[in-house]
Amino acid sequence: MEYFEVHILIVYLYSIYFFLLLNACVVGMVQSINHSGAVILRFYQFLMMCTFVDFYPSHVLYDESDDEREDDSIHDQLSLDVKNLNLKDEVSADENVAKKFTFHKLAVATGNFKADCFVREVGFGKVYEGYIEKINQVVTIKQLDPIVLQGKRKFVSEALRLSLAEHPNLVKLIGFCAEGEQRLLVYENMPLGSLENHLHDLSPGKKPLDWNTRMKIAVGVARGLEHLLDEMKPPVIYRDLKCSTILLGEDYHPKLTDFGFAKVDPIGNKNFSTSVMCSYGYGALDYAVMGPLVVKSNIYSFVVVLLELITGRKAIDYRRPADEKILVAWAWPLIRDRRFSELVDPLLEGRYPVWGLYRALTVAAMCVLEEQPDVPPSIADVATVLNCIATHQYDPQVHPIQNS
Repeated sequence: MEYFEVHILIVYLYSIYFFLLLNACVVGMVQSINHSGAVILRFYQFLMMCTFVDFYPSHVLYDESDDEREDDSIHDQLSLDVKNLNLKDEVSADENVAKKFTFHKLAVATGNFKADCFVREVGFGKVYEGYIEKINQVVTIKQLDPIVLQGKRKFVSEALRLSLAEHPNLVKLIGFCAEGEQRLLVYENMPLGSLENHLHDLSPGKKPLDWNTRMKIAVGVARGLEHLLDEMKPPVIYRDLKCSTILLGEDYHPKLTDFGFAKVDPIGNKNFSTSVMCSYGYGALDYAVMGPLVVKSNIYSFVVVLLELITGRKAIDYRRPADEKILVAWAWPLIRDRRFSELVDPLLEGRYPVWGLYRALTVAAMCVLEEQPDVPPSIADVATVLNCIATHQYDPQVHPIQNS
């Protein structure tokens, strides 16, 4: 309770004391008065009680905003703590820190989470699109499942830290909500949806991604990973990198989402933070079985995405023959035997530079497809090579159409 409220309470108690004294005097004076006088006395007492109840602020007697003020206090303190982390100087401005939203505001933004605003189901939650009038912005709202319920302070701390992960290839975390058992994250909206929509779930009549766009996306994803792994302190391990967590903005600019909060422990296991949560098909067998939290797991997941971009195939596709269901298992013999053209997405119709294809697949082999990938290239090295490939774009006037 603040000093001002304590002061009011003291004044209020003294007022009650003097009221009781005055009331006793009045009662003594009217004891001999007739029935009409007694009625007047009761009316007088009623008015006095109403006066004193109205005098004392209701928020001091019962303050429904105590939790909200406590949340503000946690938010302010953690904001200071987070901004003191060893992050880049240019991301320390107050406007970059995640905002705290009430559950009511997010419910209003999504029409009470109506079906029309529902976008997709993702790991540990549902994604909605909404409009927040206060910031005049269309946003993406992820409502986490109760199974990932996390302590308020820990959740807020992680939200604030990740909101400072400013990078052109990371989806901006605008804010959060942590009321009761509700845990929601508010992100910037990405108008073109996920890479999965444009690579694997292509709408009828929609043109497939060309080679240059695919390499541009690969470079952007690598740059985003480089920032998380090499530039953030402490580093953020991206536990569920896949096509559906790579979102596309205008001109197919890629941004990573769902990083950081995949650390949430769904079953209360204290050792959970040391395991890898890659989706099936995006994690090497030794990582899936042993679960070491190492940078190699992120590089492996990235190369699976790179192979998806090149081949147009899914990481796991049960519709294919048994020896082609797992993308990496199918691709490795072809890469080993240098049968590179057999790996190219037929939808490209031979429109790709042979030099660029060879370099991209060589990077993939060096990262995770070798028999002993104990020392893979760093993600920074991978990004540099891919950037070189993307810079030398495919030009139909220069490069002939290849035969598969």
